[in-house]
Amino acid sequence: MKKKAAAQGGSKGGGGFGSAVEEMTPAQAKAELKFLAAEIAQHDKLYYTDTPRISDAEYDALRQRNEAIEKRFPELKRKDSPSDRVGAAPAERFGKVTHSVPMLSLGNAFDDEDVKEFVERIRRFLSLKDDDAIEFNAEPKIDGLSITLRYENGKFVRGATRGDGSEGEDVTANLRTIEDIPQYLKGKFPEVIDVRGEVYMTHDAFAALNKSREAEGESLFANPRNAAAGSLRQLDSRITAKRRLHCFAYAWGEASSPPAKTQNEFIGKLRSWGFNVNREIEVCKGVEALVAYHKKIGEKRQKLGYDIDGVVYKVNRIDWQERLGFVSRAPRWAIAHKYAAEQAQTLLKEIQISVGRTGVMTPFAVLEPVFVGGVTVGMATLHNEDDIRRKDIRAGDTVIVQRAGDVIPQVVGPVLNKPRGKAEFVMPKRCPDCGSLAVRESGEAAWRCTGGLICPTQAVQRLVHFCSRDAFDIEGMGEKRVAEFWNEGLVRSPVDIFKLGRHKAKLAEREGWGEISVDNLLRAIEARRTLAFARFIYALGIPQVGQTTASWIARHYQTLDQWRAAMRTAVKERAKHPDERKKPDVIGEAYADLCNIQGIGMTMADDIVGFFAEAHNNQILDELDKELILQAPEAPSRSSPISGKTVVFTGSLVQMTRDEAKARAEAMGAKVASSVSKKTDLVIVGADAGSKAKKAGELGVKTIDEDEWIKLSAG
Repeated sequence: MKKKAAAQGGSKGGGGFGSAVEEMTPAQAKAELKFLAAEIAQHDKLYYTDTPRISDAEYDALRQRNEAIEKRFPELKRKDSPSDRVGAAPAERFGKVTHSVPMLSLGNAFDDEDVKEFVERIRRFLSLKDDDAIEFNAEPKIDGLSITLRYENGKFVRGATRGDGSEGEDVTANLRTIEDIPQYLKGKFPEVIDVRGEVYMTHDAFAALNKSREAEGESLFANPRNAAAGSLRQLDSRITAKRRLHCFAYAWGEASSPPAKTQNEFIGKLRSWGFNVNREIEVCKGVEALVAYHKKIGEKRQKLGYDIDGVVYKVNRIDWQERLGFVSRAPRWAIAHKYAAEQAQTLLKEIQISVGRTGVMTPFAVLEPVFVGGVTVGMATLHNEDDIRRKDIRAGDTVIVQRAGDVIPQVVGPVLNKPRGKAEFVMPKRCPDCGSLAVRESGEAAWRCTGGLICPTQAVQRLVHFCSRDAFDIEGMGEKRVAEFWNEGLVRSPVDIFKLGRHKAKLAEREGWGEISVDNLLRAIEARRTLAFARFIYALGIPQVGQTTASWIARHYQTLDQWRAAMRTAVKERAKHPDERKKPDVIGEAYADLCNIQGIGMTMADDIVGFFAEAHNNQILDELDKELILQAPEAPSRSSPISGKTVVFTGSLVQMTRDEAKARAEAMGAKVASSVSKKTDLVIVGADAGSKAKKAGELGVKTIDEDEWIKLSAG
């Protein structure tokens, strides 16, 4: 029953946002997944730029709710699903470093049942027997800043933060000041190796730093993680050197030769090379040993001398790690087992409404400031009307808030033995920003402003999204400045951004500006006239199209011209079959081809086609096409016979699971589709294959059996 409560948004993690997952309609699920994708993306950016606004517990609850809905409605999983994303873009003040091997984050376990499911998933993926032992390397999860350290011929040559997982910040000079990081490796080591680790600050160093800052009249750091992150991002490395940072090493990225056969053996190698490794690391066998380790570290947590927010379990055998691989943002072979959140009570003074770029109206709580989990907080997102009603939260209530990391708490619910607020919460029927009618579509969780582009907040937020780090990444075009330009009539559409040079004299007359400020902004804009096609797609702000979706679309269509041509056809096809909800092939070839892209179902395809059906959007695309140079996606890093090919698996596989086969194909640079079409290049036919194999024969698509696939993928 505990697991069910979590999926419904019950007490575990406090993640209730609406209807119980078991009772949701597809329309409700679609609406909530859309909300969760946008909400989590925003908090990812805030967390990785050291300005988080919600607690770790609340963030985990959002992800947990998202995963529960995706599990029940896998066909509705968004291509910008939070389960496929990592982190946020790097800061601009440091040089950027592209990671040769991506730095990904971890999935989460919140209770013993989650740990059991994690182990069973591994067993199923690897087709292991019930009595096959699985060893795990277990270690504390340090609440710090993830970094990668590159060594060539034993010499430390470059260090970077994780950033968005693909690209981080070059903080080499600052990392050289940390004593735990050796400048030269000892003993025997690979010619090239990227060592991964976590930079952190001890409780003693944190207290001393804040005491010093207080004496000098400077603002205090909220917690050791923020202090460590701020210290590592100092432009002056002499300041970093004074901050007494530490580093635990625990993994590797690129390596010129395999450094170890097991995770634990690698930990020993790290120690012998001169790194600081966590003394609490242990090898555990089975679920019971993992749970016991979690409990033991939890009991020692306050005495460790540094912050942790859970423990991490990693499959010990490296060959099994390689077989398990990754699922988008996280490895299949590792998981973080979190600890429970801290709680406190405070007054909920009022409930206010914020409006997002898609018009979604989100209620949030204004709290009497309360100290919980090491920091004072005063606001919390309330998600939506259903969540507020389910918890019966009212302005004037004394509420329970919980926090398990940095930032603003989650409102768990009212304290029932305290005086209650008199009025139940009612969502406003008008947008608080533009006065337009607010509507809630049947089956959806969110209220939405109908003002569209006449709503200043929506218009500004769409432009802010266009300029954001994961989109055009235009330095100097943050929310405040975009709003100013919009109000002054200088920027009303994305195209206007690239025409700001016409207003150079007017810009220079702005208060606090001058020629240097204007030149800096215009240079930043000019620098983004050449952009990756995937970033451009994401910048358009098409509903449901996040970064991962944008990448797959870019990879599939390659150029804007080809994408637009296909979508023009798809718009016509959809118009002829507006009520069709089950079979993309019935609608048309272009529409079906769109649906066949990994992760894109009919609900997402309809949003994409709907974007291209609007004349206003096409006009903007025409104008942007004249201003920009869009770079086609890079070819897959691994060259193979199926690189860039579209493959389909059908029937039962014997020598590996379907999941492992798909993962291996993607690692070889292939696009794995769910159905066979004229654009399919290869079909792998297992036992008891059905209609897909038959259709491949009818279309003349090449087919191979499982034995041939094993030989092909082994090469």
